[in-house]
Amino acid sequence: MLFLNYPNNPTAAVADHAFFEELLFYARKYDVILAHDLAYSEITFDGYVAPSLLEIPGARDRTVEFHSLSKTYNMTGWRVGFAVGGADIIAAFAKVKENIDSGVFNVLQLAAVAALEGPQNCVRDNREIYKQRRDILLEGLRSIAWEVTSPRATLYVWMRTPAGSSSSDFANELLEKAEIVVAPGSAYGSRGEGYIRFSLTLPDQLLLEGVGRLKKAFT
Repeated sequence: MLFLNYPNNPTAAVADHAFFEELLFYARKYDVILAHDLAYSEITFDGYVAPSLLEIPGARDRTVEFHSLSKTYNMTGWRVGFAVGGADIIAAFAKVKENIDSGVFNVLQLAAVAALEGPQNCVRDNREIYKQRRDILLEGLRSIAWEVTSPRATLYVWMRTPAGSSSSDFANELLEKAEIVVAPGSAYGSRGEGYIRFSLTLPDQLLLEGVGRLKKAFT
């Protein structure tokens, strides 16, 4: 089984159909099941639409795709989501799941149904909120000459540490000089060394305050 996550946490990387087609070729060749975490599919910017792996012809029999309502509908901590895929894969997944935990509390399930079946303008509004926060943060980082790529999706900004600092050293420097907490990239594995992750989950006012602290401490 191969686990993947696009749009990605923590890097905010996105994937296209060609990448998914290559993955499906690999899965067929080596008899692998693809388990795709698609939790950030609705948090996208600048016209980008996150594709589903299941859009690729023939992917269903090799794929189980997971979606969480945490990001799309602000239901973080409710642990409500769904899985979609080939019938055999879903049957096997359901058998495993029913033996390791119980179902989600009914009230939360009913709230999830209301979210999915109700007006979807809240999803559009969420996207705009996160886009605005992304732009506030990017402007602040670039104003102090830090190079950063504009993410096309997710709730995060993934940035290389300036001047070759280690992830943990630079995260500590941000905490000490600007009282800002970020996640060191090394916390996500060795390939994350040399990066940090900013989160866009703060209210605009706190984000603006943080940008002000950055400018004061590092300009």
